[in-house]
Amino acid sequence: MSTPSLSLPPTASTPAVSVTAEGRLLTRRRIRLPHRAGFWVTAVAFLVMMAFNTVPTPLYALYQQRDGFPTVMVTVIFAAYSLGVMLSLFLAGHLSDRFGRRRMILTAVVVEVVAALMFLLWSSAEGLVAARFIAGLGIGILTATATAHLADLRRISHPTATLGFAATIAGVANMGGLALGPLIGGVFAEWIPAPLITPYLVFLAALVAVGFAYAFVPETVVRVRTRAPYRPQRVRVPRDSRTAYWAAGIGGFAAFAITGLFGSVAPTFLAQLLHQSDRFVAGAVSFSVFGAAALAQVVFARVSTRRQIVLGVTLIVAGLVSLGIAALTITAAPFVLGGIVAGAGVGLVFRGALATAGALALEGSRSETTAGIFLLGFAGMTVPPLLVGIALLWVPLVPAFLGFVVLVLALILWAGPRMVRATSNRSGTGATTAG
Repeated sequence: MSTPSLSLPPTASTPAVSVTAEGRLLTRRRIRLPHRAGFWVTAVAFLVMMAFNTVPTPLYALYQQRDGFPTVMVTVIFAAYSLGVMLSLFLAGHLSDRFGRRRMILTAVVVEVVAALMFLLWSSAEGLVAARFIAGLGIGILTATATAHLADLRRISHPTATLGFAATIAGVANMGGLALGPLIGGVFAEWIPAPLITPYLVFLAALVAVGFAYAFVPETVVRVRTRAPYRPQRVRVPRDSRTAYWAAGIGGFAAFAITGLFGSVAPTFLAQLLHQSDRFVAGAVSFSVFGAAALAQVVFARVSTRRQIVLGVTLIVAGLVSLGIAALTITAAPFVLGGIVAGAGVGLVFRGALATAGALALEGSRSETTAGIFLLGFAGMTVPPLLVGIALLWVPLVPAFLGFVVLVLALILWAGPRMVRATSNRSGTGATTAG
């Protein structure tokens, strides 16, 4: 029977240290990157895994052509991913505090590799649903853990710096990866042979490469020998701030509904409504929406939370109106422009939603409070696009699309003013600042 030990995180220049139950000191040499280099390796791994999960976006139309399934099946495939993310966030998103950042992120890499193999070996509609669900499980583990690891690594490598830089890089890796995936998928779909195979082979190699590189990133969590019993991630809603909290959650729901639309059925809309069948264009449109969300978070990072929310809501409303005009006039320009403008608003509103929820959180319950915002956000990414797909079984494309626009518009107009009031009240006491 092996002797239990307590492991302490090694650095790039020191050996790993273990203390046995009998008190003997053991050392073993490990190769680890400096924390500064580990920060960037983690960011690249984060970006690659997020990009892998949106590379199928412009490929869905090819699967439809090959297998003849309806548009609602595309939304089901996409919803499987979001459900996987939500389940994983709830069950495992917080486990890096127990088992370490490296172990959980390497687990996420393995899960994404399994998903890539499933895309390659089981490409029927059922296989796509299963692969997307598995990929979602990996992303649920990744997002919170990678964000925390970036903050840890930045704190160690730059002790006197604020954590704003780490948060910005985490946001760029997250949304930037989501943006790059459709663009890469569009290139493969339009110009590369075997477009339903080659992208997954390329990303399989990329996942293995970033997983290998990440294995040398130093751990930043000290794992204790005696652990508390496992429990799922709790979601806590502050009792005295429920209206403001639900406003933040509904704002996140509405914002992610837009990304869900452009991550699932937007290429189908381009082909059927606007008669634009170029797969690269479809990927570029989705890239522009996610890219605008990432860029807006960088450009307005130093703006107060209140102003971010006001600007974000304004951009989402303007973008949705433009999308509605595109549906009514059957023109591509307002569709593309509306997606980009709304995408920029998505980045700001969701950032503001997290900041609002964080400011409302009680001492020691921040993760439990923000977890609810993430879960509502991914619910928004799932439910409205799925409803659009179901509606297409009975109604034409234009009414279904306009129904989506009206629904999201109503949600953001309800949530936005309440989020602004919440941040205004908190800023009066100095509690809310830009993230």
